[in-house]
Amino acid sequence: MRSENLDSPFTPQQPSADAAKVHGAIKFNDWITCPTPTPAAPLRLFCLPFAGGGASIFRAWGRALSPAIEVCPIQLPGRENRFREPAHTDVLPLAEILASQIQLYADKPFVLFGHSMGALLAFELTKILQRQNAPLPLMLFLSAHRAAHLPPRRTPMHALPDEEFIEKLRRFGGFPDEILEHQELLDFLLPTLRADLTLCDSYRYVPDASLNCPLQLYAGRQDTEVSPEEIEAWNEHTTQAANLHVFPGGHFFLRSDADALMQAIAKASAQIGPL
Repeated sequence: MRSENLDSPFTPQQPSADAAKVHGAIKFNDWITCPTPTPAAPLRLFCLPFAGGGASIFRAWGRALSPAIEVCPIQLPGRENRFREPAHTDVLPLAEILASQIQLYADKPFVLFGHSMGALLAFELTKILQRQNAPLPLMLFLSAHRAAHLPPRRTPMHALPDEEFIEKLRRFGGFPDEILEHQELLDFLLPTLRADLTLCDSYRYVPDASLNCPLQLYAGRQDTEVSPEEIEAWNEHTTQAANLHVFPGGHFFLRSDADALMQAIAKASAQIGPL
């Protein structure tokens, strides 16, 4: 089932005065980055990272995807160039900020991708956009996170002692041993990692209207954190189509299966309209 606003998918939304100022200067900001600006692209892809991740995870996506897609990684506080800012520990206030930031760049159609923690944030900020009658993503990509209404499978880990916390991170497989065994790096990263895991562990789903945008759901067959069935359950949160794609890898298949993921995103985006 397709949304009515997909009939003319690349008809630009009218920007607000603030958005016009931003784009008049062709300027991104601390929240919305763009490593490979493509002003003529008819579609923007906003990307949200997993816990502990930064915008650099998506740096190569602008070159890997079609030039018709302008890739805009979102940089959250507490990491990379924003390492001096405290990371957020609550989903909803952060989602409110993200929703307002994305609206600055809603002068053209957009899609939204989130992996693990990023999927949770993408879902909640889209709910906010819908409640505000703001432009919605033409497609929402939810990757490696169970559907919001499902209970967590693991016990909270944000308050574990450092040794146990690091061992849990090792099992996830997303952080190289050279980082987890480097004490200075860990001292630098742990506050943000604990904040991100606090955000995830403390999340409580509040029922709301189903989203009026289609979903692309991505899972890793070897993911011990979340099963494909738990990800497929996101289909309960949309009035439109929800398609599941399962990759061979584990929780961090966005790295291990990067080429296949790029192909899947490109194929799904092409279904929106001609790129």
